[in-house]
Amino acid sequence: MLLLFIGIATQLHAQHQHEVTEEHNDGRGFRIAGIIGHTLINTEGVDNVFVPSWGLDFEYWFNHKWGIGLHNDIEIETFIIRNSDNEEIERINPLVFTIDALYHFGNGFVVTVGPGVELEKRESFYLLRVGIEYEKDITRSMYLMPNLFLDQRFDGYNTWNIGLGIGFKL
Repeated sequence: MLLLFIGIATQLHAQHQHEVTEEHNDGRGFRIAGIIGHTLINTEGVDNVFVPSWGLDFEYWFNHKWGIGLHNDIEIETFIIRNSDNEEIERINPLVFTIDALYHFGNGFVVTVGPGVELEKRESFYLLRVGIEYEKDITRSMYLMPNLFLDQRFDGYNTWNIGLGIGFKL
């Protein structure tokens, strides 16, 4: 009887400790992710091309639903686009920086929207990024993240990016 009582008491205490731990995991915190992808350069009058790209994302999540992210990409190839004046412009390894609002709407899906800039030595473009990600936890602090983004330049061209990342919850 004494063993039964000790077993039940231990189980209840362990269950209480587990519940307390879960309450403190409210989703807040920093995350970092490395991404490898391909970017479809979609331009009028010039052949569309796929360009390899690398990304590095820094995010802060306020809770389970809302976060903000600094998303940084480099397209690692030289290509030609046409600008709004129909002039051909050579792009050499442009860098893209966006500040995105992040909304996690359940089942691992995250919607991202935010302004940004594409920097390149000849000409830079402001842009708006809209995208979707899917976060699949591997461990408590590590996750896989396939994503799809549209970057619409305000005075230029647009690109689609598809990638796969590995992220860490810090």
